Amino acid sequence: MPKKNSPKKDSPLPKLPPNATPEQVKEALPKEVQDKLKAIKDKIEKFQKKIVGKFDNYIMGVSLLPPQKKEGTEEVDREKINVLVLIDDSDSTRLSKEALKSKLISIIETEAKGVDKNLKPQVVILSELWQSCYDAKHELLQLVALSAPIYDKGMLAAIKIAETHKTMVLKKFEKYIVSYVLAGSLVQGRATKESDIDVWIVIDDTDVKKMTRAELKDKLRAIIIGMGIEAGEMTGIRNKLNIQIYILTDFWDSLKEANPIIFTLLRDGVPFFDRGMFMPWKQLLKMGKIKPSAEAIDMFMGSGEQLLQRVKFKLRDIGMEDVFYALLTPSQAALMMQGIAPPAPRETPKLMRDIFVTKHHLLEEKFVKTLEKVITLRKDLEHGTRKEVSGKDIDDILREADKYLKRIKRLFTQIEKIKSEEDVAHIYDNVVTIIRDVMKMEGVNKVDDKDIIKVFENELVSLGKIPSKYLRMLNNLIKAKKDYDAGKLTKQEVEQVKKESAQFIKFLVEYMQRKRGRELERAKIRVKHGKKYGEVLLLDTVAYIIHDIDDEEKSVSRAPINKDGSLGTPVRTTLQEMEKDLASKQILPKVFIKEPIFENLRDFFGKDIEILINY
Repeated sequence: MPKKNSPKKDSPLPKLPPNATPEQVKEALPKEVQDKLKAIKDKIEKFQKKIVGKFDNYIMGVSLLPPQKKEGTEEVDREKINVLVLIDDSDSTRLSKEALKSKLISIIETEAKGVDKNLKPQVVILSELWQSCYDAKHELLQLVALSAPIYDKGMLAAIKIAETHKTMVLKKFEKYIVSYVLAGSLVQGRATKESDIDVWIVIDDTDVKKMTRAELKDKLRAIIIGMGIEAGEMTGIRNKLNIQIYILTDFWDSLKEANPIIFTLLRDGVPFFDRGMFMPWKQLLKMGKIKPSAEAIDMFMGSGEQLLQRVKFKLRDIGMEDVFYALLTPSQAALMMQGIAPPAPRETPKLMRDIFVTKHHLLEEKFVKTLEKVITLRKDLEHGTRKEVSGKDIDDILREADKYLKRIKRLFTQIEKIKSEEDVAHIYDNVVTIIRDVMKMEGVNKVDDKDIIKVFENELVSLGKIPSKYLRMLNNLIKAKKDYDAGKLTKQEVEQVKKESAQFIKFLVEYMQRKRGRELERAKIRVKHGKKYGEVLLLDTVAYIIHDIDDEEKSVSRAPINKDGSLGTPVRTTLQEMEKDLASKQILPKVFIKEPIFENLRDFFGKDIEILINY
């Protein structure tokens, strides 16, 4: 009998590495599948060229979506070619967002049918995408992450890699992550294809017990940045994913200190994940409730103009209340720019006179008198000592108020110029101070200002401890200080100095934290007694004993270090006192462990004690 032909088996796909790139996956597909994909890609590219030719300023990206289910069934429709079109509506002034979307959808669908009847575009406008993130709805983000970009000005790639990276981070560290935010030029409308993709991650450190906050940040930061590299390999996106890590306590401190970097993040950032903190802060900033800030000052200034317009339209129907606030709030905003909390209305004219007329000679006396006149009139009306205001009086007050607001606007410009110049001197002092602190940790106790660059280069950069780009930043700052002293510093140079100095200071602070963390490890003796783990921290003349590092209460004792190396009688203390003592020592002293201390360890922890190495 003739042998039956055995069914032909499909040739297996070649094995792929675990982190295979999209190009590797594509090359592994059968030839007929590759040909089909090429035909689809050619159609989408033809469609893309048509719509970009018509709406170049609006089209941010075009990408292929995965097949979708047929309407009303569970069956996948493999005939339809689903395409996502991302529209930039940030500069749409003549049409509403809905009208713009409706108009573009109609034309884009017509162009799609002209290329292939099965080509189905899905139009998404950028403001809708961001609003879905503000509302904690991430379906659109996930849709973009699953798509394959055909045409992209940079936004699709940024969303794809950030969403991929976010998913990886949350899978491993979700309980620590407070917010994952896309920021920088991409969300400010200034991005190019070469722009970095800036993401900020805020980590909750409020419940950390087994390590210091700096240790938590360093450990998670290293892993999260590694995940960023992995996300780039997985997505095939070459742009650098620039990841900034903040612990919640540092973020909160920066917020209270009116850190401009944090305010920019809150104002422009788009949350890809938020546990309910980022969005309330963003709204509070938008409302001007976080003070003093540029946003709050702008809000006060804007409210003055708006209220004054209301008075002009309604005249006597409105009365003096809005005129009063129209002048008061911009005056308070000017004082806030000087670092003064908004004063009570009756105190505002005196402070305006003392600071801007008498002390700094920035404002003329007649404008303070206008403010006093309005405040007095409003008070008289409120208390009933004056019953009414004539139309002529209101007209006169409105004219004076209008002049007052125009003059206050000019005062803002004057204050900003002075503040910018003062900022450079302040930044210079801060940078020099932190360099001196770093030098002390490196054993260099005295550095003259004229030698600061040379010492920084020799002791830190040349030895590979700090990247050379921070030497360039320091040189730029020194040059800016010289230009400031000579009165030649431009506004653009001031802004550049602020930006670079913030990066410089942040890096050096983290450098000191890491170095101090390593010093702290060398000052500890770790022990095991029974099933518990304890620690002895040796400082110059005192030792701190933690009997059980896993105990939430953290029982801590303090004992003097005797001259023979033994420990004196321990007394109860607190973790806060230990941290306060540590903070007071810029450089941890070298402590030698002498034989008597081992007997003390038996007394403290019991005879079954074991000393741990490389714990």
